[in-house]
This record gives sequence, structure tokens and C-alpha cells, in this order.
Amino acid sequence: MSTQYADTNKSFRVEEATIDDLHNAIREGRTTCVDVVKQYIARSRAYNGPSSLLVTRDGAPVAQANGAVRAQAPLGFPTETVKAATLLPDLDQYQGPPLEFGRMEATASDPSVQQQYGMIVGKPNAGQLNSLSTLNIRGERSVVCRGDYDRHPDDGPLPADAPTVCEIFRRQPDALEQAAALDKQYGNNPDLEKMPLYGVVFSFKDAFDTKDMRSTGGGDARYDIDFPARDHILVDQLRKKGAIIFAKALMTEYNGRAGDPGGQNYPDKVLPSVLGYQRSSWAGNPSNVYDTTRAASLGSSSGSGVSVSANLVMASLGEETRASTRGPANHNAVALILPHKAMLGFDGGAIGADIYCDRTGILCRTITDCAKILDALKDPEGGYYDPRDPYTTVPRSSVLTSGYAVHTQSLGTKNSLRGMRIGIVRESMLAAGSKAAGPITTAAAKEIKSMLSDHLGATLVESSDPLWQADPDIEAMKIDFRKALARLVPVFMPDLLFRLKDDGTPVFPDFAAAIVPTEFAPGKVFGSGTLQPIDYLVELADLRITPPSNLNISTVQNQILSNSFRYHIRQYLSRRADDWQARGFTETLVDWPALNARSKYWGDDQRSAYKNWEEINDPRNPLGGRQGVDERIMLRELLRRVDMMVILENKLDALVRLHTPLPPGKIGGPDEPGPIAGLRNESQYGPNAGLTEVLVPAGYVTVAYDAKFALSADRKKYIAVANDQATQLAAPGLPFSLVFRAEPGKEDIVLKIASAYETASKRRVPPPAFGPLPID
Repeated sequence: MSTQYADTNKSFRVEEATIDDLHNAIREGRTTCVDVVKQYIARSRAYNGPSSLLVTRDGAPVAQANGAVRAQAPLGFPTETVKAATLLPDLDQYQGPPLEFGRMEATASDPSVQQQYGMIVGKPNAGQLNSLSTLNIRGERSVVCRGDYDRHPDDGPLPADAPTVCEIFRRQPDALEQAAALDKQYGNNPDLEKMPLYGVVFSFKDAFDTKDMRSTGGGDARYDIDFPARDHILVDQLRKKGAIIFAKALMTEYNGRAGDPGGQNYPDKVLPSVLGYQRSSWAGNPSNVYDTTRAASLGSSSGSGVSVSANLVMASLGEETRASTRGPANHNAVALILPHKAMLGFDGGAIGADIYCDRTGILCRTITDCAKILDALKDPEGGYYDPRDPYTTVPRSSVLTSGYAVHTQSLGTKNSLRGMRIGIVRESMLAAGSKAAGPITTAAAKEIKSMLSDHLGATLVESSDPLWQADPDIEAMKIDFRKALARLVPVFMPDLLFRLKDDGTPVFPDFAAAIVPTEFAPGKVFGSGTLQPIDYLVELADLRITPPSNLNISTVQNQILSNSFRYHIRQYLSRRADDWQARGFTETLVDWPALNARSKYWGDDQRSAYKNWEEINDPRNPLGGRQGVDERIMLRELLRRVDMMVILENKLDALVRLHTPLPPGKIGGPDEPGPIAGLRNESQYGPNAGLTEVLVPAGYVTVAYDAKFALSADRKKYIAVANDQATQLAAPGLPFSLVFRAEPGKEDIVLKIASAYETASKRRVPPPAFGPLPID
């Protein structure tokens, strides 16, 4: 093993174990697959309970409520609540829309169990994390086929009132039975060439279809059959390679709730904030492994990151739209490989949010384990192609013939990266005058210089930004991201320069000041200069004029909402129903009206938003305006070209960036205000470009500056105000990560760099509050 938990003279412990550790222990007779699964069940029973408190008007206790059965016992929710006025100042003067205070209610899927709705906060020192929504344990892995309806076939016939489909379901072995079958067939001599993931225990973001567990995308939706007729193609590959399908990881339902397309429906009650609400209406909200009052992520694959970090599973598959796997990996100090769009399939057999960005990510505690799983997901005949996901029609040359794990064997020795040139994306490290961002940006800059350059010997080359003070010891990029955008926007996305802000004024006023009066949008004319727009573009592309001062990789990320979510949910539901129809069963939850009629949502804002989604009938955005689908495809092309220009002009091997300058925020608290909010758009570059990214834990900070709520001047809403008061954090602190990025087909280089950094730095610290359990 790689941590203090290692002891080859004792029984195998799952805490911090790698795939190699597991396989060595099995071969040495120190453990079995069944014993490993039992350890994970015990950890889930100890640590996987509710970790949030309701925020109520009066702060009075609520009645004891039980939730769904998990790890062989029903969940028990906290009865204590937090008085809203302790979080929201001047609440007695608030005059805005009604607030949605916290409450316990019965779920739509199973009225016999309850869940938290409305406002919540994280419970201090909760001792619980709430990261796994469903465990693959007989009797509790489905609502439709729960309890005796999931009786083992050897235990006699099902009860007379059991749904007919349960006869099929109960023939699916649960995680313990999967493990027992492996032990019986292979003992301590498994064929690791055929089954490289033998005995590896996985969780899956609930968006992935698993035929032996409830699969609803995190939603509290009352399906006729709440498990699918077949696995997602990646789940199927993992089964074939010896993996144990253990649990569904809690997720922000429907991959981040998908936004509100607008329409005639509005919420009856509002929430002051949803920061840290990586919530599932069915399963609740997770907490951060290093501080249970804080967000598990800014990304919907929260349960994947938390379950890996807390050693509730060995590995997890998540999904990334624009932050969904990187956020959980960053906030919980685990490693991530996010292959390029769409090397790994996602949208075939999964509930997605934005099919133009959705992709699968692999989360483990080490990069080597992530790479081993990436290799194992490749089918010997079909490769990584998924016939149900059209995005997997990628050039085969973009997939390494050598595999991936072979490139993660670096020892991280002194000067082992000498000769490599790594570009630093300084735009990811801007504090923008925010004390909240200061600790991490300072620590990350020091980490990059001391480890990548001073120890590993790479040559660093930094981009420039007006808000970044150049490091005199580091080479400056000859063509940086600003100059690359100036050269490429006129060719690949000239529409960008004509965009208007919400107030109807130009996003790029320097452009408007340089051109003759021109219609930017129907009825919107701007321009006070002398150049024709097309001549301006010619001058800009050849850098003969100064680019707009705010043309940068943050401002170009803004996209209008597309209607793809309306398309994707409809397609997913109809495909799932068709799969069951082919087997002689009927699923009537097949479209948006049925989904809304048979669902509950933890916030009324989502109820109204989903009614608006239901009423959309056109895949296009309103005519005459920006088109969401078009923008996604054009932006991907633009950003890939920008990356390549920066790489080629500066002779770089890869890029490195800070995932986010902000630490995990307080659950239910306000977002950090000010310019830093806009600068976060930079973090969407990799997802919008669909480029391979590898994330590695890089350290911890021990202070945080958490924003506070204030009542607005008109008393109709709560706003965020910056806080100059430092909060001291318990050791090890709150984590941050570095992200290494590469062009498709160059993953060997980026994995070599990331592996060298990970091995040399060893920054991950296991979460102290969720350590080893006593061995019976």
C-alpha cells in the first residue's frame, strides 16, 4: 500500500489500497473478494448516512424520520434544525418571494420513506458523508423490487404481490454474490490478464444505467421499473473485466439540474442559495470529506469523488459536463482522468445534461489506477466505440495503441521531466482582488514552480494576464491565449465579437468603438469608429491592432442554454422503455409529462424549470438570437485551435492549470462575489473544448474567507458580501488540485507528467474523520 495503512504482515485493509495492493493481497491469500466487499459495506454503514441539517424558520426540532435502507439499515435523519435567522441577517425585514425553508417529506418513489426538502446546511463534524445513494445489496437495491421482492432464487418463490419483473431482477447477483462467484472460480489465482480489474469495487454516478441497481439520474421519479433492462456499455465492460458493481454514487440530479430554459412557469418559493447543493431529491446531499459543513464539489459527480476519497469504494465512474468530475476530484483530493470527448461513451445508456459536452471521467486515489481502468474499458473488438453514443465516432488515431497505464510508471525522481516544456495557464490562477482566492492561488504558484521546475526539471512557460504579475524566473509565452484568440476568433467564431450583455450593451466595447455603426442584433446598432467590421477582423487576425481588452479565455466561454436536455431526456426514457418492451414488460414513464407527473424535487425552482422543459417543442433557440447548439460546436473548434496554437508557437508538451482558486464553499452559503465569479468561466475551457485533462491533488490550505449573506437594499433578496475575516481550518485543511491538459493523441505525454508530479509530491492526505474501522 502507499500510506500508513500498509502492513503486509496483517490482513488486507481497503483504506488507501490501490489495484496492485488488492491483487497482491489476493494472490498472497491475505484477503478474498467477499472479505473486501464486507469491508466496504461496513464502511458504508459507518460513514454513509445523512450529513445535512434542515434550515427552518424557528429552528425547532423536527420529528424523527426514516429514509431508505442503506447498508442493511434504514437511514435516520437528524432531528435538530438551524434557525434561518442565524444565517440570513435581518430576516424580519425581508420582503422578497417566499423562502423555501427546510422540511421532511415523503418521497414520490416510495411514500414510506422520507427525505429532506428545501433549505439545508452541512452538519459540523457529522461523521457522515452521504455519498452512495444505492448499494448493490439484495433487498435494498431497488424500490420496485425491494425487501422480499428481491429474495434470492434459492430462498423460494416471491410473494404473490411482487411485480412480475422482480423475477428477472432477483436473478441478478448482488455485490456480495458477485464477489463470492469470483472467489469460487478463481480463489487466490485470478487471471489478471483477462480480468485486470478483478475484485475492484466500483461506484457509479447514478446517471449510468446498471441493470442490478435503481438508476434514475438522482431523481425522485416513480418508474414502473426503476432499474434498466441492460447496463451502460462501460458498466458491462467493467463486469467482464472482473470488477464488482457495488453502488450508485449520489449525484446532483440530472447532472446539475440542467438549468431553466424559461417559460410561463415560476417557482412559488425560492432558495437564497444553492451553493454546495449537489443534491438528489431521492438520496439527499453529500458533504466534503475534510469538512462536512462544506460542499462536496462544484460538480454533479459529487458522490463519486467523496466515495473514493473516503475509501467507501476503490474507484468510480463519473460524468463531466463542465465541472462535474473535476470539481469532486479537486474538493476531495482524488485523482482523475477525463478522456477527450468522446473517447469513452456516456450518452448511450445514461441520463445526460448537455450531450455536446457530457463525457465519462475515471476517479481513483492514484493516476495509475485511473489509467488501468481506462485500459480495461477498451473492448478487444469494438475499442471504445459505443453504437448508442454517436459522439464516440472519433478518429482511431486519437486512441493510444500502447494503452495508458504504461505511461504512469514515473518514479518522480529529480529532473525526470528535464527537456519537457509545460505551459502554465495563469488565467486559472487569478485572485482578482479576492481574499477568498488568495491562499490557493499563492500555494498553487509555489507548488508548480517548486515541484515541476525545481524538482522535476521541466521548463515552465507562463501565459500573461493584466491581473497576473509575471514571474521573472519563468519564460513568457510568445503567443499566449489572448493573442491566439485574436488570431483565431475572426476565422472560427466572429459572432463572438458582436455579443451583447444582459443590459443590451456590447460585451466587447473596444470592438464597438473601432467599427462603423453596425447592427449587432435585430434593432441593436452600435459602433462609433471608422473600420468596417470585416476589415477590423482582418487587422485583428494579423495582430495589427490591439485586441479588445476583455477578449480572453474567460469571456469567450459564455454560452446560451441549448435545448439539448429536452431532447436527451426524451430519448433516454423512450430507449429505456423500448428495452423493456423487447423483454415483454411495460414502462410508462416515457416522456416529459410522465416524468414531471411522477417526480418530486428538493426545490420548487426545479419543479417550475422542468415544467418549462416539458413545454419546449423546438430544438432551436428563438430565431434571430444566439443558437445554443451552434455555439457549442463552434466554441469547441475555436478552443481546440487556440490550445494548439499556444502549444505549437511555444513548443510546449502540455499545459497545467489550477482547477479553481476557491476552496469548497459552505453548504447553503453564498457564492463568492465580485470579479472572481466571472473568472471562474476559465475553468470551463477543457470541457468546452473536449480535451483530455488529468487532475492530481496538489496540496491544502488552512485558512478560508467565506462570503456572508446580506439583505439587499430593496429587501427583496439576499446577496453575497466578501469577508475579510479568516477562518482557521483543521488539519490537513481544504484541498486544491492541478490539472494537466493535452491534445487528443498525446495522453502518453500528459500522463507521464502527471504521474511524475503525483509520485514526487505525494500531496493526498486521507480524510482524518473517516479513517480505518476496527477489524472484528
